[in-house]
Amino acid sequence: MTRAVQATDTPTAEFQPVSAPALTGWLRLQMTAGVGLLTAHRLLERFATPEAIFGAERDTLLEEVKRDQADALLQPPAELAALVEATLAWQQQPGNLLLTLDHPGYPESLRHVAAAPLMLYVKGNAGLLARPSLAVVGARNASVQGMLNAARMAEALSDAGLTIVSGLALGIDAAAHAGGLNGPGSTIAVIGTGPDRIYPARHDELARRIAEQGCIVSEYALGTPPLRDNFPRRNRVISGLARGVLVVEAAAKSGSLITARLAVDQGKALYAIPGSIHATLSKGCHILIREDGAKLVETAADILTDLQLLAPGAGGARPPLDDSFVDRVLEAMGDDPAPADLLALRLGQAAADLQGQLLALELAGLIERLPGGMFQRLRA
Repeated sequence: MTRAVQATDTPTAEFQPVSAPALTGWLRLQMTAGVGLLTAHRLLERFATPEAIFGAERDTLLEEVKRDQADALLQPPAELAALVEATLAWQQQPGNLLLTLDHPGYPESLRHVAAAPLMLYVKGNAGLLARPSLAVVGARNASVQGMLNAARMAEALSDAGLTIVSGLALGIDAAAHAGGLNGPGSTIAVIGTGPDRIYPARHDELARRIAEQGCIVSEYALGTPPLRDNFPRRNRVISGLARGVLVVEAAAKSGSLITARLAVDQGKALYAIPGSIHATLSKGCHILIREDGAKLVETAADILTDLQLLAPGAGGARPPLDDSFVDRVLEAMGDDPAPADLLALRLGQAAADLQGQLLALELAGLIERLPGGMFQRLRA
């Protein structure tokens, strides 16, 4: 059987601080007015480094860019020195790391994505960026069932060693991060603000946990506020870091579909959880399955098998449950379908704690998940 990815697998990249001269060049290129990422990449293909770009003659620059862009490149932004100083100070704080596009620690899966970020601001365990990962995304106004599905899926995939990537948004993103933190694979949050800001503010505690146990990533400079256009742009980073994208819930015009289609463009695997034909938050998933080639998934084992991390027909990724606990759950379930909250009441434990255990029993083929959040015991 193909083994599950182990949490102890270590990255090969060496993480070294970015020097002040190098940082000055990268920040200047990032800040130059009128020079977007595509133009910056074209300049780097020609000149190799930011220092070489800014050392070039104007006529040479005009071979690659327009006149106004060349003039902007030759004039350092007034606020550059202050930002360099602040960023160097940020880099010196424990757990903080800067990765420029030419840095050996920059994730290879992202390096060749169209318009790859020039810089990544990393807070936490940067080694996770080199680990196999899966993006889990979905609606911000998610249903309770959708959030439970996201948390359970993320936890089971994290148990198998996959790092869970998401965007720290409300709803499905938050549930996915929480589930990922419960397993050894942990989680990566790709944010749409500067690395010194958290949005939404209510996720401050979740972000703190991710920085301690996982990893927070931003491509935006210090002080960048939550600008509307930055959140769709960060979706290419979410999909670019991952081996595939799982959409848990999404309306027909959800932003999660952008992430899903970016994954397809990047040659990544695409998965979606189906739902009721009457549910608005299932329509986006159904569109992805029907029109975009997303694989319909019901359990974490479906994804692990497709990614060849679990042999077809094998059991779940979790370690075996305690036999006495299994007996208690099956006895509490009886022969009739029962919802998770009723089972939790019978067992005297929190419903949220029971969900992961029910998933393990499901993966082990001992129970079956039924429509409406019901579970039923399977007998031989």
